[in-house]
Amino acid sequence: MVETEESPTNWRIVLIKIPAEPSRHRVAVWRELRKVGALSIGQGVWAVPNVPVFAVGIDKATALVERAGGEIIFLDAVGATAADGARFEAMFTTAREDDWAEFLSDCTKYEAELDKEIRIRKFTLAELEEEDQSLDRLRRWHRDLKARDVFGASNSEQATAALQHCTQRFEDYSARVIAALHDPAPSDESDRT
Repeated sequence: MVETEESPTNWRIVLIKIPAEPSRHRVAVWRELRKVGALSIGQGVWAVPNVPVFAVGIDKATALVERAGGEIIFLDAVGATAADGARFEAMFTTAREDDWAEFLSDCTKYEAELDKEIRIRKFTLAELEEEDQSLDRLRRWHRDLKARDVFGASNSEQATAALQHCTQRFEDYSARVIAALHDPAPSDESDRT
């Protein structure tokens, strides 16, 4: 969604009031809104671009607030001026850039883990399965970040390239595991000679 002079970005502002105790309700709502990519703009005040990708997460947060006996109010808003709208977009995009930076860090950790397994020659099906699950987690995370990166964070393409590189590295590791599993073990006879 790109702002134009005729069509400024519409925002869904979410105002939440939840009883202080038990705190688990506030934490659950906070987690759900962070998970969906909502921008915290003050205590109990959140914002997301008013586009369908955020609807399910906002609905889940609403159910959590209601279950806690709290109140939730929605407002639709646009920037009072084009500059205000641009600053708000920039705040939201900065939050997405932080998400992408965290994702990139996890890609680096994933590759370091593959390097370690190759270095110690840990070529087992169990390890292959574990690395496959880790790559699937990265793929799901990338998909979720891409969906909520409404304005196109500057590091999103770098993150996509990093995920592709992780996928290539996993394919290489997978080939090494299969090769090791198909390599005939030395027989007891040859060990004695």
